[in-house]
Amino acid sequence: MADPRARAVALVFAALAAIATPVPSAGARGDSFRVIVHPKNPVHDIERAELARVFLKKVTRWPDETTARPVDLRQNAEARREFSEAVLGRSVGAVRSYWQQAIFAGRDTPPPELDSDEAVVKYVLANRGAVGYVSPRAELHGATVVVVH
Repeated sequence: MADPRARAVALVFAALAAIATPVPSAGARGDSFRVIVHPKNPVHDIERAELARVFLKKVTRWPDETTARPVDLRQNAEARREFSEAVLGRSVGAVRSYWQQAIFAGRDTPPPELDSDEAVVKYVLANRGAVGYVSPRAELHGATVVVVH
């Protein structure tokens, strides 16, 4: 039988290795949603945390000083659930609570909610600073897909 202390140390190291191993979010793999921007937006890749700050309106401008205009899908959209969990690190309900508090405090209003992928694509193409997310099967009609790290 092995030394119990050695076995405990091995288990601790195994647990630490499992915790430290990055697991890409579904959105980062691109199989549950795609993040899109206007074709003239210079951002083609973005850190997950920075994208979250844009959607929570903690960052309001893109690097070229264009106003960032995030847009959400309707609350019950699968892509919204996946995006909220993978990028914002919160459930859709928790994001709604965040915005209710922000509205009550007079700080800001949430991004507009649109009913479909098509509506999000149309909004993004009509607004240079817009950023949205759509399901993987959505027709993009020229919108640029952003890589999320």
